[in-house]
Amino acid sequence: MNPNGRDWSRRRFLATLSAGAVVNRCAALAFADARAPILRPIPATNELLPAIGVGSWITFDVAANPADEAPLIPVLQTFFDRGGAMIDSSPMYGNSEAVIGGLLKNTAKRDRLFAATKIWALTKATGRWQLEQSQHLWGVPKFDLVHIHNMLQWETHLETLKELKAVDKLRYIGITTSHGRRHDELERALLKERFDFVQFTYNFGDRSAEQRLLPLATECDIAVVINRPFDGGGLFSVVQGKPLPTWTREFDCENWAQFFLKFVVSHPAVACAIPATSKTTHMVENMGALYGRLPDAAMRKRMMQHMEPM
Repeated sequence: MNPNGRDWSRRRFLATLSAGAVVNRCAALAFADARAPILRPIPATNELLPAIGVGSWITFDVAANPADEAPLIPVLQTFFDRGGAMIDSSPMYGNSEAVIGGLLKNTAKRDRLFAATKIWALTKATGRWQLEQSQHLWGVPKFDLVHIHNMLQWETHLETLKELKAVDKLRYIGITTSHGRRHDELERALLKERFDFVQFTYNFGDRSAEQRLLPLATECDIAVVINRPFDGGGLFSVVQGKPLPTWTREFDCENWAQFFLKFVVSHPAVACAIPATSKTTHMVENMGALYGRLPDAAMRKRMMQHMEPM
């Protein structure tokens, strides 16, 4: 009996996984890119991180059972097959962390995983308990990165994360915000304390981070993770029915998803962008942004000018 009260036969489960395995093999065989992936150094250690990761808000928030997880197996397998590493989640993302744990058990190349979660709690004790639960759900020995989610009680939780990092129970400490909110408060936090990572929103619809946060991250040697690179999907609505400009071939761009992502990760301060998807075809498009040339400063300006009238 599964958690939702529905019986699941072993035969049906294995059949579902077998179908997913066929998709995985086909995706792997179809992918042959001799180009090196775009890697960015984490300033704290100079460790190299693939510039395209994956988020899990909404998209991985399905029932934590074999039936609902099965369609996501080829999605995550495609992510790993095409060079991805960072998976970003949070306790506030519903079932996402439990689902990630289930998916990791059924995907190859998971040794590439760069596991990133968050603390989102009002008290220190709750935050520590929350992190223990996240680690159990993911099934990882420790997290590579733990962010303090939306700066909630950030000074309190920073103490916990420093303690854990000091005894090698996590590797990097970060802090987040999203939707272009609370930039002033985030700036104060970055100036007051030392963080390895910071996460915030940056896309064609919201470029406010260019004013201070992106330069500040560079000044402070902090790795930047970008959430909402598609503006919650809104950018696709803006370009719906419009052809991709022919000049995008100059930076190896094949679709609008890559147009949006290559703009984000071509900013010199950005280490990784974390688009979310639950579809294999969209994952293929997203991961294409991890390869080929990136737009230079002049091309970035051209991209901005192209998007402004829309």
